[in-house]
Amino acid sequence: MKLDVIDRKLINLLQKDSKQTTKQLSLQLDLSVTAVYERIKKLEKEGVISKYVALINTKKINKSFQAFCHVKLIQHSREYLSVFEREILKLDEVAECFHIAGDYDYLLKIYVKDMEEYREFMVNKLTTIKHIGSTQSSFTIGEVKNSTEILL
Repeated sequence: MKLDVIDRKLINLLQKDSKQTTKQLSLQLDLSVTAVYERIKKLEKEGVISKYVALINTKKINKSFQAFCHVKLIQHSREYLSVFEREILKLDEVAECFHIAGDYDYLLKIYVKDMEEYREFMVNKLTTIKHIGSTQSSFTIGEVKNSTEILL
């Protein structure tokens, strides 16, 4: 799908606040409400917009301890990758998991209450997954930039 200038502006506006009404969007884009509605539906149908979410303040839900964990498997085989990926999907603490290139095979983004809960997660959940060779953890000490927007 080829995005025109209006599509790009619309996507940027929705990324800033997806709860805006089509009327609010139409005023900002100088289009009719119907035109905005049809463009949004087309973007959704084409998969450009995949879903709408609520972003949560992790401090308010007692999950503000953020860790990044690099995971290296003992062998980079299809079977070991499949087992790891299937098991990682079951862990609620893992917000994001990326298969990466480099010294490690995966990078996990993890939210827990505190260091004690992270230790429990590592000992009782993550390291019980078969075929993990090593892990390396890093912990956030401050947030410089955190955005879900991909500006067009």
